[in-house]
Amino acid sequence: MRFSPNIFTKLLEAIDRREFRAIVSRHDGDAYDKSFRSWDHLVALIFAQLSPTDSLRGLETSFNAQSQHHYHLGCGPVQRSTLSDANKRRPAAMFAEAFSQLALQLDRKTRRDGEDMVRLIDSTPLPLGKLCSWAVSNGRIKGMKVHVVYDPDTDYPRILDITDANVNDAQVGRTVEIEPGAVYVFDKGYCHYGWWTAIDAAGSAFVTRPKSNMGLEIAITNPLTETEGDGFTIVEDVQVRVVSKTWVKLPVSLRRVTVRRHETADQITLLTNDMQRSACQIAALYKGRWQIELLFRWIKQHLKIKRFFGKNPNAIRLQVYAAMIAFVLLRLARRTHRIVMPILRFTDLVIQCLFERRD
Repeated sequence: MRFSPNIFTKLLEAIDRREFRAIVSRHDGDAYDKSFRSWDHLVALIFAQLSPTDSLRGLETSFNAQSQHHYHLGCGPVQRSTLSDANKRRPAAMFAEAFSQLALQLDRKTRRDGEDMVRLIDSTPLPLGKLCSWAVSNGRIKGMKVHVVYDPDTDYPRILDITDANVNDAQVGRTVEIEPGAVYVFDKGYCHYGWWTAIDAAGSAFVTRPKSNMGLEIAITNPLTETEGDGFTIVEDVQVRVVSKTWVKLPVSLRRVTVRRHETADQITLLTNDMQRSACQIAALYKGRWQIELLFRWIKQHLKIKRFFGKNPNAIRLQVYAAMIAFVLLRLARRTHRIVMPILRFTDLVIQCLFERRD
């Protein structure tokens, strides 16, 4: 009789074991614990994301209850104390690189219908409160932040970084490799003139919102040929220059587009270096930034990054990276097997049938 792997095994097939071993070797991931290998660790943390468990003891019990499947998963049983030690010592950079490899794979499997490459950049807080005494406060929350560069066309985060809560968004934004021809959409927290200049010099565009204290003066008023968009009206479209001694030396032409939203009747001001697209297209690009907020909401509601299996920074980073790896694995499986049902319904079915042998 032909062997049929369970759903969890098939989900993990997207991870190239040879590449993962190379990543482990580069980071010396098995240096501290050769009996509980990095692969075992990764499988256990991904299982935790797709199971009802929310504690190390519950993870140990539920995972070891499926011992008949361990051989085909390529792993062994889990011990709570061993997993706790591994969460503290195993390099989080190893899981970060594994996530990047999967993200590239998802990009290759996605068919491109248009030429525009839109990149949404934002961050979401991970409040830790009194749980972790080492957590840093930024004045609003005490904890960490997850920074994401998101591709709305392929529905996956291309870049993921985890920092303390007090790290400035623009500081992380400047580390993002700029893709020529891409359009970067971000909010006013990413205000950095030098970075904007680098984006412009690479032949890319950005759409953002100016800070309230940014001095702008009108240079040219553009005619409004099209004013009505999806849920908004264009009020103003002008070319501006920043009234700043430092900005005079930076060769970037700026354009200010003022938009009135129909729902709330309030106005928002957008700033861009894109002189080719219409004002409605610029406003639509910024409106599309809401998709990254939906991504953050989906992750927090359906993956486990609110309660953590460890209280040290490394354990929290490992759990977040494992959550994002699970996120990408679900989307890879959905695209590979051409599943047409909504991703939420598909995720629910995977969780319910995790160790069943079925298509």
